Formats: sequence, structure tokens, C-alpha cells
Amino acid sequence: MAATLKWLSMVMGVACVGIGFLHMALGIDSVPDMGSSGVTADSQSRFFGAIFVGYGVAWIWAARQSPIPALAIRWLAGIFLLGAVGRAISLAVHGWPHWFQIVLTIIEIVLPPVCFWLSTADENRTTPTPA
Repeated sequence: MAATLKWLSMVMGVACVGIGFLHMALGIDSVPDMGSSGVTADSQSRFFGAIFVGYGVAWIWAARQSPIPALAIRWLAGIFLLGAVGRAISLAVHGWPHWFQIVLTIIEIVLPPVCFWLSTADENRTTPTPA
């Protein structure tokens, strides 16, 4: 399970860094169904892209630690789940988004419990058992 935690954390990090840079480069054009939302929405999208790059770097940092810190994984997974909460609020206020956003919401709901479950795998692997 420790190898799965490392792999999942690294994939999360690399994906978030890639998505963040995509948002920085393309602005609102990186989001399906945004249309011409204007300069403010484009600026906001690029700003949050940069924040997402930092979030991805935090996942990569955690994945490269030995042992992988369970507390860091829990925090990062909790933040990811909070993103799904934000999408749920948007759904309640504005209705259903583009289908791709629904797929992202499902991923944001499913992955955090998996991360919470795996979070202690590497620490448990490296902790000596008392005699």
C-alpha cells in the first residue's frame, strides 16, 4: 500500500502541476463552456492556475518524503475534497455545469477517501514494531 500511496501522490502532483500550467497558459480557454467570460474571468483563471501549480508541487513534495507524511496527505486530500464542495455549491446555485466538470467533481469526491485510507501506509511500513 505504501507504493500505491507514493504513486497516487506523485500522479496527483504531476496532474495538478500540468493542469495549473495549462490554466496559466490558456486562461478561460482552458475551461470548457466558459465562452467569452471577459478579462476578469481570464485573470482569475490564470491566477488559480498558478495556485494549482503550487498545490501540485506540494503533492510531489509529499510523495518524495520518506516516509510519506500522513498529515500532509490528509491535508492535501482534504483540500481536494473542499474543491468538490465548491463545485456542489455551484451546482446548487447555478445548476449543472459542462459534463467534463461533472467528471472532475466525481474524481474530487472519490479520490480523497482513498488518500485518507492510504495516508498512513508509508509511515506504518517504516515504523518499527515494539518487541
